[in-house]
Amino acid sequence: MNAFIAAVLEKKTILVANEGRLLKKSFLGIAILAMAFQTNNFGEMVRNTLVDAYLQVSVFVGFTLFIFIGMDALTRFNISNILEKTKKFHVVMASLLGALPGCGGAIVVVTQYIQGRISFGSFVAVLTATMGDAAFLLLAAEPLTGLFIFILGAFVGTISGFIVDKIHGENYLQSNSKLKVEFEKIEKTFVSKFNIFWILIFLPGFLIGLFLAFQQDIDQILGTPDGLSITHIIGAAGAILSIFMWSLNPLSDFQCSTDRSRNLSSRVVDTTNFVTTWVICGFLTFEIFMYFTEYDLKTFFDIWLPFVPLIAIFFGFLPGCGPQIVITTFYLNGFIPLSAEIGNAISNDGDALFPAIALAPKAAIIATLYSAVPAIIIAYGYMFFFE
Repeated sequence: MNAFIAAVLEKKTILVANEGRLLKKSFLGIAILAMAFQTNNFGEMVRNTLVDAYLQVSVFVGFTLFIFIGMDALTRFNISNILEKTKKFHVVMASLLGALPGCGGAIVVVTQYIQGRISFGSFVAVLTATMGDAAFLLLAAEPLTGLFIFILGAFVGTISGFIVDKIHGENYLQSNSKLKVEFEKIEKTFVSKFNIFWILIFLPGFLIGLFLAFQQDIDQILGTPDGLSITHIIGAAGAILSIFMWSLNPLSDFQCSTDRSRNLSSRVVDTTNFVTTWVICGFLTFEIFMYFTEYDLKTFFDIWLPFVPLIAIFFGFLPGCGPQIVITTFYLNGFIPLSAEIGNAISNDGDALFPAIALAPKAAIIATLYSAVPAIIIAYGYMFFFE
């Protein structure tokens, strides 16, 4: 949030600065690694969780990011120009840009609203359609479910945007700030030196992940000696390196994937590390709960099932993508139903909410509350008719 103080004061520039962020990230990373290096049963459980998270999820997220960020790097679409040429279709365009995986398109649309170039309905549409970086995780693990939620988000966002414009008019709560988004200029980070090692682990990790997806034991196929597991070594090394690099990366998670001035490999590596860390947090939440209580977390969610979608929707109100990745991880592991994931996907705004809170707090709060309405209707409608 400190990154936007200058913007709040000057109303001109969003400077995405990176000071003061490392301490919080390092604390989380050190906590996870400290648990992983315990020599008791608890440490073994944590290490197994890291291996599972990396080989079952992270390698596929990385592969998906190479595709999407690669397309972004090659095409270099100027979203501002697209919006300028499609004024009659701003609500639809905002919804489609919001439905794209990641936060880049949504952030640009939000800044366009703050400058008075698009309607409040378009602003609501993009926040409703946006799923943020959690979309990469869902797309990598369950492509058809991911595609379904993207289409649903774009549709719901479009309908919501048109209704809001009808109620309030296109100029509701608009300002005319001369706004631009600037990133703190960092040519190379310390952790960039480890990119080559990351890729050297990722390549065999992705192949092992494919074998595991088809229920094939790579150690048995290779005939590795007892007590030695290639799967465990690659999975643990990949997870530990990802946490280490994320913890010491001075860039914001927002900048990692959105800043087009950075090269493709750095954007993919840094964003994958961010998603990996939060996926591991989701896995560990379940495993640690089970370890100390011996109580099945899924049973807990089943008991409170009518309230689970509502809780997921409330989590969607939190700015940023980390909590949303945890919710998606819970869904992918079968702890919460698809209706809860749908509710969270519609209500959450990802990193796009940060500039909105900084420069148009009233509009941001109202738009977020508006996005909760279709989230509740669609989530509980899906639960009632399909679950």
